[in-house]
Amino acid sequence: MRNIPPFLREIWSTSKPLTIASIGIRLIRAFLPIATLYIGKLIIDEAIRLIAAGVPHDLMDAWHAGHLNHLLLLLGLEFGLAIVSDLLGRLVSYVDTLLSERFTNATSIRLMEHAATLDLEDFEDADLQDKLDRARRQTMGRMNLLSQLFGQAQDMITVVSFAAGLIAYAPWLMLLLAIALIPAFVGESHFNAMNYSLNFQWTPERRQLEYLRQTSASVETAKEVKIFGLHNFFIDRFRELSDKFYDANRALAGKRAFWGTLLSALGTMGYYVAYGYIAWRTVRGDFSVGDLTFLAGSFRRLRQLLESLLTGFSQVASQALYLDDLYSFFEIQPEIISKADAIAVPKPIRTGFVFDNVGFRYEGSENWALRHLSFELHAGEVLALVGENGAGKTTLVKLLARLYDPDEGRITLDGRDLRDYDLDELRANIGVIFQDFVRYHMTAAENIGVGQISDMNNRARIEDAARRGMADEVIAGLPKGYEQVIGRRFKEGMDLSGGQWQKIAIARAYMRDAQVMILDEPTAALDARAEFEVFERFKELSDEKTAVLISHRFSSVRMADRILVLAHGKVEASGTHEQLMAQGGRYAELFELQAQGYR
Repeated sequence: MRNIPPFLREIWSTSKPLTIASIGIRLIRAFLPIATLYIGKLIIDEAIRLIAAGVPHDLMDAWHAGHLNHLLLLLGLEFGLAIVSDLLGRLVSYVDTLLSERFTNATSIRLMEHAATLDLEDFEDADLQDKLDRARRQTMGRMNLLSQLFGQAQDMITVVSFAAGLIAYAPWLMLLLAIALIPAFVGESHFNAMNYSLNFQWTPERRQLEYLRQTSASVETAKEVKIFGLHNFFIDRFRELSDKFYDANRALAGKRAFWGTLLSALGTMGYYVAYGYIAWRTVRGDFSVGDLTFLAGSFRRLRQLLESLLTGFSQVASQALYLDDLYSFFEIQPEIISKADAIAVPKPIRTGFVFDNVGFRYEGSENWALRHLSFELHAGEVLALVGENGAGKTTLVKLLARLYDPDEGRITLDGRDLRDYDLDELRANIGVIFQDFVRYHMTAAENIGVGQISDMNNRARIEDAARRGMADEVIAGLPKGYEQVIGRRFKEGMDLSGGQWQKIAIARAYMRDAQVMILDEPTAALDARAEFEVFERFKELSDEKTAVLISHRFSSVRMADRILVLAHGKVEASGTHEQLMAQGGRYAELFELQAQGYR
């Protein structure tokens, strides 16, 4: 229940007017049941009084004589209360729908904002992915908690009003009611906790189920699923996992149904004991028939309300448990942040970057991705990184952009540690296109514009970036040009080839117009000629910029000012293409192996 106060504060901050309206309407509705029931008692007593008084049997005679005035007034009051109750019920539903929607949207935005602050390493952690998955579900799954929580407050006020009436007649009935209902409440709370525990433990499997749903039927995987006949494989794995989850849920639901029925029977027994007692007192003459109706109705409604309250309380507590998934995600704090006294990135960069005995290994890995790595990246230099897969090229680039911090050594920019610079400004001065670049299912203009979000609406700059990245020809062939949605996720979307997507991504890097440009295998889907043209254009346009190129095609990287050969996370050799070929080491060996493929 510790999660309820912050939850209520968030509801209040979401919309104060809607929160006040929801509470106010419920406050009025809380007193309508007791008022309606009491008027019903008065109607019965008035009817019995009229019978005893010998009112004429003819309706019109009784009407004209004025005998029915009080009865009609009471009936009119009860009718009015019924209309008001229905109207208030619809109003509270309307207000709650609006408030829930606002709360869901606000929480989703907060989740997205917090996720944006986390480190890249966090997103590569399976445990955090489980937390993120649970947190995302809670932005939608807690909409009912809002209505239920406010409804509980309304029912509590109604309970107090009914209890006051019962206490005035027979105080010990309240004690009987409490004793009868407590076992059902304890049982419900126990099974709610077990249900949460089951869902928490099955988070990895639920993520696997969602992955199998997506993988077995998506545009990205459809070709291989059909060619390799994988649909039965995915279906069988999904069926196996889902059946296990179903069996676990079924066992828990069976126990809950059995014990719930047994414990609920105690509450029913308590009601009939009280009902019998009230009937006996009426026969004895202590209560009128109207009193009997009022007390029996009050006890029945009170029992239902208390049962609902206790069950609802355990359900609120259960749902509040799920808020832990949301709040625990918000408690995760990034390690890679700007210092309080962070300095601005120099413009222009004067000397460049220095990797000083840098070491880094990924979380949970015993092997070092980079170790004892030392080299310089001079300002205005075009540096190429080559090496076999796993040599550490992409990791080096991520360290340069400070997506990670080194575990050993340090990286400096113009003599100052990268940690000394403002993080947002550092990244704003680095343009990176990774080999696994994102394909945004948005318009072609937006796909390029995301490279510099502040200029998303600057069409001239977007078109210039497209020209630099050789994406202008691709866009010219689209039916709607820059306004064409690309990708097949949406109905009006048009998919591109791998090479066309890569040109869009390269244009995105030019959009940034940063001091440091990094291309990490961005041309893997291009043919040799197209890649050569891209790198030639890149070298021309990166004049006075610091640039890093990563490519497996040695014919392309030879245009760089200097080439670093990485092996096992270290610099094995450094020099121009000619120097490295003359040395006859790994670079020359790999170059010759690749050259033979073109002969």
